[in-house]
Amino acid sequence: MIGAAGLAVIIALAFTVRLAERPAAAPRPRPWDAALPTAPGAYTGLYPEGVPGSYDQVTAFARATGVRPRLVTYYSGWLEQFQTGFAATVAEHGGVPLVQIDPAGISLTAIASGGYDRYLDSYARAVLAYHRPVILSFGHEMNGTWYSWGYRHSSPAAFVAAWRHIVTLFRARGARNVTWLWTVNVIHARHKVASPGPWWPGRSYVTWVGIDGYYFNSSATFPPLFGPTIAAVRELTSAPILIAETAAAPAAGQPAKIADLFAGVRLYRLLGFVWFDNAHIRDWRLRQPGALAAFGRVARAYRRPAS
Repeated sequence: MIGAAGLAVIIALAFTVRLAERPAAAPRPRPWDAALPTAPGAYTGLYPEGVPGSYDQVTAFARATGVRPRLVTYYSGWLEQFQTGFAATVAEHGGVPLVQIDPAGISLTAIASGGYDRYLDSYARAVLAYHRPVILSFGHEMNGTWYSWGYRHSSPAAFVAAWRHIVTLFRARGARNVTWLWTVNVIHARHKVASPGPWWPGRSYVTWVGIDGYYFNSSATFPPLFGPTIAAVRELTSAPILIAETAAAPAAGQPAKIADLFAGVRLYRLLGFVWFDNAHIRDWRLRQPGALAAFGRVARAYRRPAS
């Protein structure tokens, strides 16, 4: 016959066993903006020819410069699916995929009203299943006049509504591995590139800000090229800033502009930059041995702590 004390011991042991058999509590989800580090100068990125169909040009660039990109960009047309295989290759090489999703010829109002939710749902689920960090941007350079979703073609209010709808849908599907990059063009009055404020979706919908700008000639330098746009962005948000597209034309003197670019990123304490190593519109590629050597040399010097 078991006494009261013995019965209490048995009950306690049974309760302990039950607790041990319970599955561990699921880890708390990370905040939307906690997936990637945001230290100044953390990222040297690349957009080469051939992606996402091939990784060969990324490998060739890394071999030629001695710099392994931490970001690799590709551009995705509307209704194209997430390139999981390419993203996995980027991750295997220590990088993060940056996808610029462009809604060419698509109604922003239709996106905002749910007309493309089946596509967005499929995309969000693919990104979630990837289980690694992904940087997504939608409708880049919307403050310029050259895209159907941009200035003078679609209203800023329609862009903001579409952006918010996309972000909200991804979050509802649990795609917490997304860093949302709101990408604008550098302000340029002569080319009718407006200040980006009207297109701002709000800080709860944006993780990082991207700025696109190029060194077209030898007189271009970082502060006048990017400084006014950085100041305009800082009136909207304190979010980290990435130079999301940049390059220098060979005639501008690529080695000198590479040094100026790295120095500017450090001066303004930006996340880094993505080099547009492509021949789109004009040939921005680094092909001369002196330019390739300069990229590697300056990148190695840049990694050293500032004195």
